[in-house]
Formats: sequence, C-alpha cells, structure tokens
Amino acid sequence: MKYTIKDFNKAFKTEDDCLEHIFKSRIGENSPCPKCGFRKWYRITGRKVWSCGKCRYQVHPLAGSIFHKSDTPLMSWFFAIYKFANSRNGVAAKELQRDLGVTYKCAWRIGKQVRKLMEMDDYKLGGNVEVDEAEMKVRPKVKGQKTDIVAMVERGGSAKVKAMEYISSSNIIPMIKSEVKQGSNVMTDASRLYSQSKLPNFKHSFVNHSKGEYSLGNVHINTTESLFGQIKRSISGTYHQVSEQHLQSYLDEFAWRFSHGRLGIPLFVLLLNQLCQAQRPAIDKI
Repeated sequence: MKYTIKDFNKAFKTEDDCLEHIFKSRIGENSPCPKCGFRKWYRITGRKVWSCGKCRYQVHPLAGSIFHKSDTPLMSWFFAIYKFANSRNGVAAKELQRDLGVTYKCAWRIGKQVRKLMEMDDYKLGGNVEVDEAEMKVRPKVKGQKTDIVAMVERGGSAKVKAMEYISSSNIIPMIKSEVKQGSNVMTDASRLYSQSKLPNFKHSFVNHSKGEYSLGNVHINTTESLFGQIKRSISGTYHQVSEQHLQSYLDEFAWRFSHGRLGIPLFVLLLNQLCQAQRPAIDKI
C-alpha cells in the first residue's frame, strides 16, 4: 500500500490539520475528562490546547511528544516524518534544511527526533534468525577508526542491528541469547564466534564462506549481508559519515525501515502511530 505526496497534501493542508490529527490520536474526541468524566472538548482559540467543556481541565496534545516546546511548524515536522518514512536511504540534515527552509541546527534536531521514533522495540526474534557481523567506518577520533556492527534478522520478520566497540564471543553470544528466543534456528558463518557449544539452547546452522559455501538449502546469511550493504551505501551516499556517538540511532533507523517495510501499511502511517502512542500528554487545570 502506497502513501504518496498527493495523499499527504490531501490529509495535511494546514497547521490545524496536523494538530487535530495529534489531538484525535493522542487524546480522542470522546475521551472522558480525568476530573469530571465529561466527554466534550473545545479547542482554545490561538493555542494548541483543548479544554474540558464542563470543568475546564486542559489537555496539551503536544506535551511529551517530539514536538514539545518546538517553534517549528507542525507542517514542517509532518513533512520531515513523511520524507523519512518514504526514503529508502535516509534523509540528510542538509536536505531537510533546503526543503523546510530552516537552519541546519533545526534540521539536524528534527532528524534526530524522528529517529527516536525508530528505536528498537523490546521484542525477541524467533524462527530462522540470521546473525552476522561487519565493520563500519565512523567519524574518526583516530584516523581509520572503525566500529563493529552486528545484525540479527528474522526471516520474513524483523531485524535488529547493534553497534559494538569490538566483536568477541564474550559479548556477541550474550546478545544473541537476550535478543533471540531459545529454540530458534540461528544461522551464521563458520566463525569461531558462534561455536555450537556456546549456543546450547539454539539450533545452529552455518555456511563456510572460505569453502565457497554461500547457501546450503535454507541455510544462508544473505539477508543480513544485504542489510549491511543497504546500511553502508546509505550512510556513505546520504549521510557521508556518522559519529560513533550517534551510530546506533542511524542503525535503528535502517533496522526499523527494514522490519516494517513488509507489513503492507504505509511507513508514514506507522510512524505517526508510533508518535501518538509514545507517551500520554500532560493534563493541567486552569
């Protein structure tokens, strides 16, 4: 299912359209007032606030969201979310700066806040799970410095990608145990990192690349290698380089897009739902 720019322009023509969507999604037109239970809310003219029609309690639909205390128009925020959702390779801050007509600092902050919506959920992968590791160049403190990354991909399901200072059995095995359901079929290469004795509660299959093995029936790690390729090309072509400090947020972005892209629901809709369910807004009394 596609969500085009025509759909976006039709749904969100004005600032009020964006604000109304957030209010309806986070508060609800017929939600009861927490003080008196009355189910009628009125927008306070000139403010991004709704008031109970009986006891005058106020609700702030933007409170606790990525828009909280932001002077940037909601139309700009929504368009940035749309771009992140529809982009395969990510959206650079410079591109947002040009499209939105804001400062680079503002554009960078918007991108950072949108990526927060894409942080990895607390779920475990299961079934056939591919695991592989790779090196990622980051903005160097020391020339040539690299950071290792590990990808875990559930066939036909979700993916998780994590940045690590270094790769060893002492950190990758506990990570697999915490992120993958016991009894799952873990597929790796023939690295000593993943010996069967270190994964006793999992079915372990592997391919030996040094012997020219890249697929043995259902056993392969081609999905993780494809994901690595997408991440590296995108960071090199779109972001050019990222710092070690922020690398994980970029990895979460690509893992989120990979995981949700096959659900048949527009990613823009999913991101808006993620935003509106992230945290309940504050409710104050006049």
